[in-house]
Amino acid sequence: MHVNTSNDVKIYNLSAGKFLPDWISSKKRRQAEKNDVQLRRRIQIFQDFDMPEISSSIKVSPDGQYVLAAGAYKPRVRCFDTAEMSMKFERCMDAEIVKFLILSEDYSKMVFLHSDRYLEMHAQYGKYYRVRIPKFGRDMAYQPENCHLCVVGASRDVYRLNLEEGKFVESMASTLDAEYNTCDVNPVHQLFVTGLTNGYIETFDPRSGKSEGMLNCALPDIVTDIGDTPFAVSKVKFRDSLNLAVGTSSGHILLYDIRCQRPYFVKDHNYSLPIKSIEFIAEQDCIASMDSKILKIWERSTGKAVTSVEPGTDLNDLCIVPNTGMFFLANEAPKILTYFIPSVGPAPRWCTFLDSLTQELEETAESAIYDDYKFLTTDELESLGLSDLIGTNLLRAYMHGFFVDVRLYKKAKSIVEPFNYEEYRKEKIHQKISSEQNESRVVKKDKLPKVNAMLVERLRAEAAGIEGKKKKSKGDANVLEDERFGALFKNPDFQIDPESDEYKLLNPLVSKMEKRRQRAAAEEDAAEEDAAETVEEIQEGTSRARSPSSESSDDDRSWIAERKKQHRTLRDQKRRERNKNFEVLAGKPTQVREVIPRGKDEISGQTVTLGRRLRENAELNRGVEEMRLGGGNRQMTFTVDAKKKFKQNAAEHLAERRTIHRSVRPIESKLKKPWMRKGKR
Repeated sequence: MHVNTSNDVKIYNLSAGKFLPDWISSKKRRQAEKNDVQLRRRIQIFQDFDMPEISSSIKVSPDGQYVLAAGAYKPRVRCFDTAEMSMKFERCMDAEIVKFLILSEDYSKMVFLHSDRYLEMHAQYGKYYRVRIPKFGRDMAYQPENCHLCVVGASRDVYRLNLEEGKFVESMASTLDAEYNTCDVNPVHQLFVTGLTNGYIETFDPRSGKSEGMLNCALPDIVTDIGDTPFAVSKVKFRDSLNLAVGTSSGHILLYDIRCQRPYFVKDHNYSLPIKSIEFIAEQDCIASMDSKILKIWERSTGKAVTSVEPGTDLNDLCIVPNTGMFFLANEAPKILTYFIPSVGPAPRWCTFLDSLTQELEETAESAIYDDYKFLTTDELESLGLSDLIGTNLLRAYMHGFFVDVRLYKKAKSIVEPFNYEEYRKEKIHQKISSEQNESRVVKKDKLPKVNAMLVERLRAEAAGIEGKKKKSKGDANVLEDERFGALFKNPDFQIDPESDEYKLLNPLVSKMEKRRQRAAAEEDAAEEDAAETVEEIQEGTSRARSPSSESSDDDRSWIAERKKQHRTLRDQKRRERNKNFEVLAGKPTQVREVIPRGKDEISGQTVTLGRRLRENAELNRGVEEMRLGGGNRQMTFTVDAKKKFKQNAAEHLAERRTIHRSVRPIESKLKKPWMRKGKR
């Protein structure tokens, strides 16, 4: 669905959108519909609402339940059910359909006017009867009062067929020497009006079959700027019992009161094309007039333009769904165009979802015919070096060129034109001008929080895209706006301490990222300074830039080495502080002897345990019950001569138990059964 605006009126093109060409395979079609979101979300009012080549005429049944469209090629008529939103049936014809009428409330009675002079009647099950008329027909109208079907065409006679009796009645002959183009019947008093090729309109009384009057629409003071082109009446349409609209071959619409010989308003389409269709919109008191190029909707009383639709293809017929803002356009293209204008009327009752859907849609630009394919001429194929692919399944011949896949086109263009200096230069100039404009503007500086101010600055810079093009930090911006992370910048407990061990372990990573950003900025500045030299190197093939993969692998190895080095430094620092605390507790100054790291013996250089150190320094351990190490809150507590004291307490406990201990053997002997005392079971 595409949205266009004309005179501040939104027009929704329901038949527009991305679609696939018919010549691709069904497998590729299913795969494209599965992967492409636009294809899955496209709106289709009716399934298969199209014709093989063109659509010539379209109508809605009087009950509003069925939409019937005629087209070619091969000639056919298709019926679409509004309840099921799909095609109900399709009937093929022997000749092209010039005009068709729906005689019943639904599709059960229809009549078709063919280009081979045949009138074909259809019932609900199919073709019922066909009859031939003397001359080629151009238009027809039905009079329900006397069941007469009137056909006009390339003759001076109006052929009348009585459908009740099944026979022709006396024709109504014109008094002028001209052919008929169009006709219409007044729905109130059944006055029959015709339009002739000489610019006259003539009326007939269907009761007597005689001409009641004629009127010349080609008067110079009525229609100006006709020139030498032949002037003819191409369309007539009654609004009510008195108002009549006349469309001419010069692109004018004349509004008449049948009681007066002069029109009370003249509207010019300004395209000098014959008017093909005229419809009245009673709710808005507007008129919709259409030629082969454009559809215009304008006010009946003043002629002020309301809106217009110009699809880009030649139009054949117009059908407005009664009492709604939806209308269909038959055109010289496979798709039958469907438009919806909410300001003209509401959506039909069988697709009321359009009212809520159109309120949420925004205006979008029209897409190409095939978004996944690129049309190239023969010269463009030769310039890209793809002329050898002519005749293969990679190119699809169309008109004076070929359709090629967009991915193949982009790849070939990147090989032929690896670096377009002109586009690069324009882009850099645009970036430079934009940066200067941004610098000249007054920028409001936000107040930084007291907690983690440096983190806030870095997140804001990444969100604005200052720190690099590769990272689009949408997540960082969400951290600043999300209330769940508000305590991170308010609570002092979350303050980042650069002197902590955890931050020192992560410091190599932070510094490496900072160096990488600085290197990227320096490379970008260097590229701007010597752009011309870079172009020459690329064209000559002399540039030997390192691949991103090798650069990233070298950075990872250097980061791992720095991290290991930082771990060793912290571990040695903790050991030195711990040994220094031992020296202080022993009463010896720290500078008397060098503390041996990693717990090694001074003489042998071998690793010794803590227990051995304590045994060797027995005089140090006397009277000491607790020793606090310098690594933080960790501490170690021990008791002097704990083993000797434990042995003494254990001996006293055993002696006490012997005094109060009583044997349970006498009780067990009394509880045993006699056969158990004898050793039996």
